[in-house]
Amino acid sequence: MSSPARARSLGEFLASRRAALSPDDAGVESWGRRRRVPGLRREEVAHLAGVSVAYYTRLEQGHARNASDEVLLAVARALRLSRTETEHLLDLARPALVRAAPRVRPERPHPLSLAMLEALGDRPAVLLGRRNDALGWTRTGHALLAPHLPFDTTDPRTRPSLPRLLFLDPHTRAAHLDWEEEARRYVAYLRLISGKYPDDTRLAELVGELCMKDDDFAEFWASGQVRACTGGTKRFRHPLVGALTLDFQVWLQADAPDHRLEVYSPADEPSADALALLGTLVHGSDEPARGDAPSRAGAAR
Repeated sequence: MSSPARARSLGEFLASRRAALSPDDAGVESWGRRRRVPGLRREEVAHLAGVSVAYYTRLEQGHARNASDEVLLAVARALRLSRTETEHLLDLARPALVRAAPRVRPERPHPLSLAMLEALGDRPAVLLGRRNDALGWTRTGHALLAPHLPFDTTDPRTRPSLPRLLFLDPHTRAAHLDWEEEARRYVAYLRLISGKYPDDTRLAELVGELCMKDDDFAEFWASGQVRACTGGTKRFRHPLVGALTLDFQVWLQADAPDHRLEVYSPADEPSADALALLGTLVHGSDEPARGDAPSRAGAAR
């Protein structure tokens, strides 16, 4: 990401967080007059952060370079940013190095992550890459998330992109009972990653493609929300076993921090029965060739 684009992203993020914060939540008096803008005014944020209005305005317009961490943290406190949002603010404010665009290599799953995936056996799980591509999954995880797609994910050119599926694939969209919540969660995570890896051209292409092809994605992206995803609950409407409510937990691999192992477990007894039925259907079908299973040897290839 070029310096002007990076500064523009910083300004857009600050403006979105300022618009999302009400005067009451910020402890700001409205002085009894009608507000013409949503959220806080620039002068109110500047006052809360202890900086001049002119300086904060330049910061939001992308003209203030090399802002100190102390100032940025003061702005984060004024805007009531979460820890994840503050981390994103600092990522965006770091000056970009002048260098040639890096060669983006295809992501490869770490052998230890694949070993963990194999150890989960019948548990539904998926190994996600930086851009939320499926780098591997268990048989039940595949049957849960993308039963209409091939199981094999070893080829980077054809492996499923979960954000593309969620926004552009009608099967996946219909399978999520809380689609908007799930969609906002994906968009907020992609924005967080885009701040950490501003030179990731494939990530930028993914965001640009989804903004052009799906109005919902464009709206959610413009909201400026940033969120890390570590766990929660998802509700599915599966074409074979019906409704499921599943808790999920995200595990990180220390040697590959960009990759996340998402593991599902039933949230109630009916969902446990439905998941058991899905496992029976999966293992009752034709077994895949040995080379189709996620393995350390496959990763090496």
